[in-house]
Amino acid sequence: MPLRLPDRLPAIELLKQENIFVMDATRAHAQDIRPLRIVILNLMPLKITTETDLIRLLSNTPLQLDISFMKLKSHTPKNTPIEHMMMFYRDFESMRDDKYDGMIITGAPVEQLDFEQVSYWDEITQIFSWARTHVTSTLYICWAAQAGLYYYYGIPKYPLEKKMFGIFPQYTINPRLPIFRGFDDVFMMPHSRHTELHREDILNHPDLSLLAESPDSGVSMVMARKGREFFITGHLEYAPNTLDNEYRRDKDIRDDVELPRNYYRNNNPAESPLVSWRAHANLLYNNWINYYVYQETPYDISQIG
Repeated sequence: MPLRLPDRLPAIELLKQENIFVMDATRAHAQDIRPLRIVILNLMPLKITTETDLIRLLSNTPLQLDISFMKLKSHTPKNTPIEHMMMFYRDFESMRDDKYDGMIITGAPVEQLDFEQVSYWDEITQIFSWARTHVTSTLYICWAAQAGLYYYYGIPKYPLEKKMFGIFPQYTINPRLPIFRGFDDVFMMPHSRHTELHREDILNHPDLSLLAESPDSGVSMVMARKGREFFITGHLEYAPNTLDNEYRRDKDIRDDVELPRNYYRNNNPAESPLVSWRAHANLLYNNWINYYVYQETPYDISQIG
């Protein structure tokens, strides 16, 4: 089944070029089934890139999804045209009474600030609380994962001596969980962050389950409330060239930028990236939609809570 997206969203044409079947809202009205409602709170600076990355992964489910985009009223993005935001995004206040089967909250370029120093902390914590009564299952990615764990469970983040940057092997703690159905014993995950979580903090909290970790990149996946909340510290949604773009951007600004680890063929930035995470990224998002969104959500969406 296709994804149902807002008319004229740039990701539609980009993904059609990859032979991914997407459907705009006008055509979708002819479909006589209730699609799963997914809302994405996109905090990344390059909105269109992140939209495309997430929609690419969501497109592989056989279920029909109705995708909406949420934005913060207390923060104006600097790297996305205001026309794009006005056309495709809605303020949280205008969506407060709606209910959704699934939600994705992305990372944000604010991780080196204390949480309370983030200008939109008050608004985003309102959204965190709202998600618990208005969404069946929520994925928190990178900074949002750290922020959610801090807000809900008091889990602190810790600064790293140097940036965690590259593709790192992850090992599952409980491979029998539905979120890992079809996974190998080890899977790769992109990371790009300056802070980390400590596994002891997760293990010592009775309401949290450590799902996956790495000897190199540390805690990577945490679950709470039997799958109503997932916290992912990396970026399985990243496109093949995302870390390359980040490396070259930073290299133009500073002279202390290290190569992303386990990323370039032969560890040579003149060669193309070796994509090693895409299959498991698709599996994880499919499993989330099927086992934690679709099978847990009531048919009458008003019953979510």
